[in-house]
Amino acid sequence: MNDTTVVVTGASSGIGAAVARAFGHAGATVVVCARDTDALQTVVDDVETAGGSATAIRGDVRDEFDMERLMETAARVGGPIDVLVANAGVNHGTPGEMPMADETYAAFDDTLRTNVRGVFAAVKEALPHMADDARILVPSGSIAREAKPGMGAYAVSKAASEALVRQFAADCSQTVGVIDPGLVATDVTGGQGRDPDDVAQLFVWAATEAEPTDLDGAVLGLSAWKQATR
Repeated sequence: MNDTTVVVTGASSGIGAAVARAFGHAGATVVVCARDTDALQTVVDDVETAGGSATAIRGDVRDEFDMERLMETAARVGGPIDVLVANAGVNHGTPGEMPMADETYAAFDDTLRTNVRGVFAAVKEALPHMADDARILVPSGSIAREAKPGMGAYAVSKAASEALVRQFAADCSQTVGVIDPGLVATDVTGGQGRDPDDVAQLFVWAATEAEPTDLDGAVLGLSAWKQATR
């Protein structure tokens, strides 16, 4: 992946940090973005210690001007963007303890602003700087398709982000798909699930080896990855 430029939002922790490290260790030029600059720098240091190249840009996916600046910087640093992992997300509550009727308007609005509008802004601002054969990966989960009690606005936001993926896939030449790594232990899940490092290679595979027709407008998960790489 020596000539590959990868942008990862929400890269300061969890899935984003693990994915950024995996791409960096594979030789890609990685541009990472989040609001926590100290945590971002730790990810950059990890990539560079392993011999990779990484650049940290402080940015908030809720701000389209931050996304514009991020993508412009990535294109200057590494050339056309080959992979975007639109990973940034929030969950304002404890999974399973967020009944829809109890959601505050503030929590609902910020969850959708981050998890849906944030994906929209990241993809929209990346597209002018992307290679024609680039891939856009948006993490999601089964909660987007299978309702469970107490998942509140987070579930709604994931369903909406998957709809965004399908529409972008229909409208642009780049391959746009959903990646479902299953339950992963992050702040968003309350620390429940697999170690993020255990699923990071799923994203590398989806960006490099998965058939574009299998990914575009669709959902690829752990089973597809394991079957393809066993």
